[in-house]
Amino acid sequence: MNAESDERHAGAVPPVPEVATGDGASEEPVLGSRAPQFIKRSRTLHLSWQVGVFIVGLAVVVAGIIMLPLPGPGWLVIFGGMAIWATEFVWAQLVLRWTKRKVTEAAQRALDPKVRKRNIILTTIGLVICAVAVTVYAWKFGLVMPWKIKE
Repeated sequence: MNAESDERHAGAVPPVPEVATGDGASEEPVLGSRAPQFIKRSRTLHLSWQVGVFIVGLAVVVAGIIMLPLPGPGWLVIFGGMAIWATEFVWAQLVLRWTKRKVTEAAQRALDPKVRKRNIILTTIGLVICAVAVTVYAWKFGLVMPWKIKE
C-alpha cells in the first residue's frame, strides 16, 4: 500500500523498473495473483479462476503424494503443484520462496570444502562396507542369486 497521495507524483517521472543483470542481485517478484487482467476485472471470474487453479494444483500435489511411496518423482511433482498454486496464492508464493532459500543454503553448505571432504569419506566408508558384504555373500553362497539358495 502506498500512503502517499497520487496527486503529489502527477508531474514526476515514474520509476524505471530494474533490469535483471544475471548476477543474482535482482529483486524477488511481487506477491499476488498472476491472472490475466481481463479475469481480474470481474470478481466472480477471478474467484472462478482461483478455484480452478486450486483444483489443478491440488490434483498435482495429490499425484505427487501418491508417488512418494511409489516409483516416480514425488517431491518434484509436489513442488510443481506448489508452483501452480503460487501463480494465484500468496501463501504458496511464500512457501516456495522459503523452500528455494533453504535449498540454496543446503547447496552452499554441501559445497563447503570441509563438508565435501566429510561426505566423500562417509561415501567411501559406505562403499567399503557394501563391498565387504558382497564379498562375504559371494564367499558363503557363491555367485547364486538369493532366490535360488537351497538352505
